[in-house]
Amino acid sequence: MSVRRLAEENVQPASFAFNAENAVWAEATIRKYPAGRQQSAVIPLLMRAQEQDGWVTRACIEAVADMLDMAYIRVLEVATFYTQFQLKPVGTRAHIQVCGTTPCMLRGSEELISLCKRKIHPEPLHPNESDTLSWEEVECQGACVNAPMVIIFKDAYEDLTPPQLEYIIDRFEAGRGGDVKPGPQIDRQFSAPFGGATTLTEEIVPPKSQLAVEQEAAADAVSIPPSNAGRANTAAEETNPTLKTPATAPAAAAENVKAVEAQAPSGTADAEKASTKPSLDDPNRPKGIEKPEKADDLKMISGVGPKIEGTLHELGIFTFAQIAGWQKAECDWVDGYLNFRGRIERDDWIHQAKVLAEGGEEEYIKVFGKKPR
Repeated sequence: MSVRRLAEENVQPASFAFNAENAVWAEATIRKYPAGRQQSAVIPLLMRAQEQDGWVTRACIEAVADMLDMAYIRVLEVATFYTQFQLKPVGTRAHIQVCGTTPCMLRGSEELISLCKRKIHPEPLHPNESDTLSWEEVECQGACVNAPMVIIFKDAYEDLTPPQLEYIIDRFEAGRGGDVKPGPQIDRQFSAPFGGATTLTEEIVPPKSQLAVEQEAAADAVSIPPSNAGRANTAAEETNPTLKTPATAPAAAAENVKAVEAQAPSGTADAEKASTKPSLDDPNRPKGIEKPEKADDLKMISGVGPKIEGTLHELGIFTFAQIAGWQKAECDWVDGYLNFRGRIERDDWIHQAKVLAEGGEEEYIKVFGKKPR
């Protein structure tokens, strides 16, 4: 194992303290262990400190040692032994741990490492210029079937290609790491075969026992009167037993009236404004073109169906390159015109269109790990 030392003194903070929430958690964790055995909480406390500040500092080690009545050297031994503890500052938005063990290496992890060197920093455990990203090569992360893979914080991203990892890095760099779903980045569930199950594809119905057959026959022969006969089948407010009325709860009923009056009824100016499409003469409307001899199949973009494709054609949008070039104002205009607020950003039309424009279906599969719809 390589020698692991604490960061240089010029980057070490003067002190460390758990925030209010973590301090309560730390005290509760220590109480889980019998008196005289509090040192068993050393690893959980160090991990919590790392999650709070991003890395384990000298001040943190000494503070944890004081909390557990341990010698500083004993906590230092733990922190330097386990590679899960970061002893130097890492990226504030993402620290990417690339598995380099044999299965991942055979499946292309070296290309992922080269990408990290190019996009983040030539050396591991060195943040980029903005201190938002860092990377390192680690040993097996336990997802060999889904190699190659990386770990970012507590989430695994598996079945990666360099374009897919580049997309993930860009999302975290933009502060939008939550847009990327952890787990396999291809069309599979966990470690199941690509494309779906290959065995036990038919539902197996076990044969019924003679006892079950007899019980069903007896149940069918019994006439059971309808339990809801004569009851009103309506969702009208007049029959809603939970609705507060002036007779049962005057204060709550008054609040209900205020809430209803505050809602803009259909036909009012506010309601009409919310449903009005943006003008076709709006300067933010994307520039259209004449229908080319061979238009792109816009339905290949996830989130675009036949109806939306027809509307886009009416606006003069026929190619992936047009959509890939939209700016935010143009996306907002189209969102408003389609009356699907946020769909373009949520489904990431721009990135999909750019990939399809550059390399078609083959490039789409490389980047997204699945065929376009």
